[in-house]
Amino acid sequence: MNFGQIVTAMVTPFNEQGDIDFEATRQLINHLIDNGSDALVIAGTTGESPTLTNGEKVELFQFTVEVAAGRIPIIAGTGSNNTRESIEQTKQAELAGVDGIMLVTPYYNKPCQEGLYQHFKTIAETTALPVMLYNIPGRSAVNMEPDTIIRLANVPNIVSIKEASGNLEAMADIIERAPEGFSLYSGDDGLTLPVLAIGGAGVVSVSAHVIGNEMQSMINNFKNGNLAQAAKEHRQLLPIIKAMFAAPNPSPVKAALNLQGVAVGGVRLPIIALPEDQIEALKLVLPVSEHVAF
Repeated sequence: MNFGQIVTAMVTPFNEQGDIDFEATRQLINHLIDNGSDALVIAGTTGESPTLTNGEKVELFQFTVEVAAGRIPIIAGTGSNNTRESIEQTKQAELAGVDGIMLVTPYYNKPCQEGLYQHFKTIAETTALPVMLYNIPGRSAVNMEPDTIIRLANVPNIVSIKEASGNLEAMADIIERAPEGFSLYSGDDGLTLPVLAIGGAGVVSVSAHVIGNEMQSMINNFKNGNLAQAAKEHRQLLPIIKAMFAAPNPSPVKAALNLQGVAVGGVRLPIIALPEDQIEALKLVLPVSEHVAF
């Protein structure tokens, strides 16, 4: 399964009542497809998955598949720290017609490496869909080690990993030892170019909501051998990327989209709206043609 170079972890638009705004979601999907996204992750961390009910997630999967209409792959975030629940949600996502699933490392309960292996293998064996693993020790409090990832890479439909450990040495080890066809994506926007340099496939991105085309340009320049230009673009994008993570995700990126005229509404508690001083700071680095109130 080829997910492309830039996989955008899509925010979930809400209306003024805090419910999913499906018309805004339609507009966002089309905006992302038109502006550099090769695939979308739905109901991931950036999509505020901890605050979405199971029913909302399934409805969102179905709606996104319908709107995307085969133009790009849709990846459903069905991972949790409950193996049985993840299996059930994966089955529902498959019925909704998604193209793949993303499974995050189980958070809070801190399983051992064998527990991680059995968790992911068990879920993968219940679906025909390609599986992207998601290692993010900063949020889950457990790191999936390269040996465990390599074991899982030999499960036939586990085809990729979003690596957000920030450990380039570990990523290089995974890329070196993984079977042919297994891909590694940066889970950190700011490490996209370094990860490409060690053989990564691309990035699962938050910042691509607002700089998707610019990130595509950087990646294409790197792949075409224009290394100096790619490095220059990387440096130019870093202030924007930094701004996207100046507060807990997805508060900054939702504010940025609203500033750019792509209405996505606010966030659900316990995430709070970006303070006014940080919105003003966003305006200084964001490539916006016109600021709009929200």
